[in-house]
Amino acid sequence: MTRWRGVVFFFVVACAAGAVTRARVSSEGATIKRLDGKALTAAEVDAAVARAMERGRVTGLGLAIINDGAIVYEKGYGLRDVEAKLPFTVDTNTYAASLTKVVVGYTALQLVDQGVIALDTPIANYLPKPLPEYEKYDGLKGDERWKKFTPRILLSHTSGLGNWYGDEPDKKLKIHFDPGTRYAYSGEGLNLLAMVIETVTKEPFETTVRREVFEPFGMATTEMTYQPRFDANHAIGFDENGKWLGPNEHLHVRAAGSMHTTTADYARFLSAVARGERLSPRMRAEMLKPQVRITSKHQFPIFENVDTHDNDAIRLSYGLTWGLYFTDAYGEAYFKEGHDEGWRNYAVCFDRSKDCMLILTNSSNGEHIYDELLRELQGNAFTPVEWEGWAN
Repeated sequence: MTRWRGVVFFFVVACAAGAVTRARVSSEGATIKRLDGKALTAAEVDAAVARAMERGRVTGLGLAIINDGAIVYEKGYGLRDVEAKLPFTVDTNTYAASLTKVVVGYTALQLVDQGVIALDTPIANYLPKPLPEYEKYDGLKGDERWKKFTPRILLSHTSGLGNWYGDEPDKKLKIHFDPGTRYAYSGEGLNLLAMVIETVTKEPFETTVRREVFEPFGMATTEMTYQPRFDANHAIGFDENGKWLGPNEHLHVRAAGSMHTTTADYARFLSAVARGERLSPRMRAEMLKPQVRITSKHQFPIFENVDTHDNDAIRLSYGLTWGLYFTDAYGEAYFKEGHDEGWRNYAVCFDRSKDCMLILTNSSNGEHIYDELLRELQGNAFTPVEWEGWAN
């Protein structure tokens, strides 16, 4: 069913809903601070978000700010459902899209710590038959380079596999370059790693993720697939023109992006990552170590043959499921996007200060206000906006 609301009505209602949504602060009187030490009041945060949402025509938004590894501010703004005039809150369930990938990566790295898998062991060692004998990977027959695949290569997006098998003209996966030699974003690499983990653990992948991440971090309203219990407070996605797209109910596990979560839950995960919980110091260092330098002009299309020096100053790189960049003033940052029609999400943390910001939106316009919010609320002017493809 397609639903439509005029733009003027749409955003008047959205802003009104945001004004009555209560913020949740981790402790009474907590200070919200930017990277540069500037303190922000809740009113200043709210005003910045309201300005950005109105300018960008964003339907609903969940925001969390983390300082020194602790959640200091979280709030929902706008609407999760325009027709029903329901507010977007920090407990509103949303489609996480590719924010799923770093949860999968964190799960995999815990398994490395536990000795279940090893970062540099070829996945061929874990599979009972050659990869091309699995139906999804039959396009790799005759290409022995699949034997070079390791968990490290799959986690760092250096496999040479496309982002999604459906993007290939014949709908068959193929390896586009020698594994481990360059960066090209690949959701299929994460899907393959999940298959390997299921083979090794002999349990459904979602069971492993729930045990290693969701349960220990208190993510009670997060699952790898949509659940009926989310119906009561789940966001509806909207396109660039405010057109209704639905809740995007992913019913099958896909490590590349099937997770449904809330602002509050994902903020708990992000703060735990900032503190290094449930990972050894050695493994956390591996996660945030540059595995490959990125010289492409844009992240997408992934095989675009255009190089640039635009991001040399921030040493744009990729770690293990996290993008990385470096600043003289604040040290290393790690980040991850989530992008699908009707859903735009972003998370970024600075490792030295353990300061993070999370933005979840149910609008295809969401990513066009990230840079504005990062600059105003985090004091972060370093994001490679053109590479990300966020330009208006």
